[in-house]
Parts: sequence; C-alpha cells; structure tokens
Amino acid sequence: MSSFDQLEAFVTAAETGSFSAAARRLNKAQSAVSTAVINLELDCGVELFDRSKRSPVLTEAGEGLLEYARMVLHSQHEFMVHAAALGESDEIALSLAIEQSISDPSLLQLLHQFEERFSHVELELLDPGGSDVADLIRSNRADLGLMLERETYPQGFAFRGIGYSGVIAVARNDHPLVAQQPLTHAHLRPHRQIVLRSLDLEDRSHERHMFSPKVWFSESPHIIMELLSSGLGWAFLHRSVVQEKLDTGELVALQLAYQQPDRLQGVDVVWAENRPLGPAGSWLLEQLSLLKIGQR
Repeated sequence: MSSFDQLEAFVTAAETGSFSAAARRLNKAQSAVSTAVINLELDCGVELFDRSKRSPVLTEAGEGLLEYARMVLHSQHEFMVHAAALGESDEIALSLAIEQSISDPSLLQLLHQFEERFSHVELELLDPGGSDVADLIRSNRADLGLMLERETYPQGFAFRGIGYSGVIAVARNDHPLVAQQPLTHAHLRPHRQIVLRSLDLEDRSHERHMFSPKVWFSESPHIIMELLSSGLGWAFLHRSVVQEKLDTGELVALQLAYQQPDRLQGVDVVWAENRPLGPAGSWLLEQLSLLKIGQR
C-alpha cells in the first residue's frame, strides 16, 4: 500500500523535474526520495518515470496517475487541518478581511448568524483596498478574506469563487462625458480618470482599465466616489459601492459603446492552506463558501 511519503516524493519529483530537486524541496536525502518512488512503483506495478534520460521523465502511466496522487495528498492535508480545527478549544478571536469594493446584504445576514452561534468569539473586520486582502492573509493579520478574484494566488493559498461584482463607469451627473454617450475610448481619453489601485506597487492589474493619460490613483473606492461627487474626473467602480449615489442621481452610470453596462468581476473567499482554523473559523469559511455574491 502506497504511503503519504511515497506519493509526496512522486508528485514533488514530477513537479521539480528531478529527484535531487525534489529532495531539496522536501529537505530529504536524494536516496530517500528515489527509494520512495521506486517503492511506489513496486506497489503500483507500473513504471512512473522513464530514467533512460539525464533527468527522469514521466511515463504515460505516470502522467495518468499524477493528478490522482495530488488529489490524495490534498485530501490528506485537508484531513489534518480539519482534525486540528476540531481539536482547537481556545479560539477566542477571528479576523475577516473584506475588500472595500465588495458589498452584499447576504454578508450582513451571515455575520448576524455568526454572532448568535459564536457570541464568545471576538470578530475583527478589516476593509483593505484592492488586492491587499492577500497580503493580510499571508502575514497572518487576517484568518479569512473576501477579495476580487486574481489570475493567480501565492503558494499556500486556497480560494473558492462565491459570486461576482459588477463594475461600471461613473461620473457626476453634470460631467461632460454624460452628454457624449454612448462613449468610445476616444471620448474617455481627454478626461481625468481616477483609478482604483492596490497598495502593492507590484500589482499591475489596474492598468488593464486605464484609458486616459490623465490619471489619479487611490486604494479606496470610497475616496474615489467622493472625488467623483465633487465633479473631479470619472472612474470604474463597483456598482455596490456607488448604488446609493446612483439612486439619488448624484452620480451617473456612463454608457460605453464597446461593452455591456456591467463588467463582471469574480469574488473569492481566500484562506491559508497550512493554517488550521478553529470551530468558529471553520464554520465561517463554510458559510462564506456557500454565499452567492451578486446573484439574485
């Protein structure tokens, strides 16, 4: 019967491309990794690697079994994390980071349920700017997070999609762009754009939505909304942030000639894979995963 160590050696060797690199990642002797893979091959009755070349290459059987091995390792990891959570008895505080652009009535309902179920747990709610939730999770400042989806997450992160948020172009009702609708890129370029940007300067995702050479930046959608309300510029903001000012007519959703009224952006719940959650954190993660943000 294959062991956890054998599967781990097999998957790591496949991912790193050699037994020596796998040994370095696992902090083991190369001979131990090689022996674990050989024993796994004997247990399975198939050859997983072709060793005729300078570096081992997965055989057809190895390719077919690799994903299954990953699934087994992931299940083992989830079991250990869940067991640790069940054994946790002194959980007294929890931190949830919610990106500022995310808002939904179902979140408030869930927090009421949390208070009723875990009244002894101190809950801290953080409201970071764009893409900064991941940094709070990485630094252990937050236990769980809700953030707008990213193309990739750092190693050690787990995430689950729970809905979407609509992004619209907005400006004050007397802004010159209002009279020029529907708007093309040429209409947008001459006017100052206020761009939502992460505090992490290595995050360049905001650049995809920059259309004007005249830009200001802010990590807070609420600051941007106030600038727009004062008549300064136009911006892409999440509908949930500006809905109240849209309802009063103070701000206007700009009609763009080249896209649908709302550009949808996914919302993820994120957490650190290797940090066990207590009963309250595990319950909150499970309930957050069931939310349908923006889906009515």
